[in-house]
Amino acid sequence: MAQSWLAFDNPWEIIALLGVIVTVRVAVPRIPSLTRTARATILEFVDSALVAALLVFCLLRPFVIQAFFIPSGSMEPTLLEGDRILVNKFIYFFRDPQPGEIVVFNAPPAASTDDKDFIKRVVGTPGDRLCVRDGALHRNSQRLDEPYIAEQPYYRWPYGVPPVPEQYVRDGCVVVPDDSLVMMGDNRNDSNDSHKWSIRNPRTGMEENQPFLPRENVLGKAMVIFWPPQRIRILH
Repeated sequence: MAQSWLAFDNPWEIIALLGVIVTVRVAVPRIPSLTRTARATILEFVDSALVAALLVFCLLRPFVIQAFFIPSGSMEPTLLEGDRILVNKFIYFFRDPQPGEIVVFNAPPAASTDDKDFIKRVVGTPGDRLCVRDGALHRNSQRLDEPYIAEQPYYRWPYGVPPVPEQYVRDGCVVVPDDSLVMMGDNRNDSNDSHKWSIRNPRTGMEENQPFLPRENVLGKAMVIFWPPQRIRILH
């Protein structure tokens, strides 16, 4: 899971902040006790703050970059609880996520009933055939070397519990459909990721594994840990 770290997540908080800056901007010229120099200095500062706020909240944060806080250990050892990261929200306007990239995304209903942001590693893209057996993830018949995971997975997939619907399984592997991704945490045995996501089939009444993340849910690519200082590094 990932949480937005910056304040002003609520749009009304942003509007209130801009309102305060604009109010100060209007009020300063009307304060008779201020000298012309003091008034000019204050107005210059307020104007700079207004431009900076507009750039951050109207351009940078929605479309370019955002800070997130890591509240759990699902991505250990790559990301530790308490790490703060910067996420590039611009890059995926030009290309799709690739296997191995660490991505922040809106959790699908099968992963969480709440509106939460998750952070996991992309392990499968459209057309990939995936399975977990013999303590390793296999993609397109190749056993992957994943030095970044905490430990080998103890589970088997897709034939675990709950099972993946048969229409997505071929030759013992999950086939990733179009416009979808499969996500797994680096802490494979303690991560609420694709191999665990499930919903109840209304026809059968049974829980089914729904491992696919819609491409449209992707928010951005995790690029760097910026806090705490001893953890600063580029993410791979």
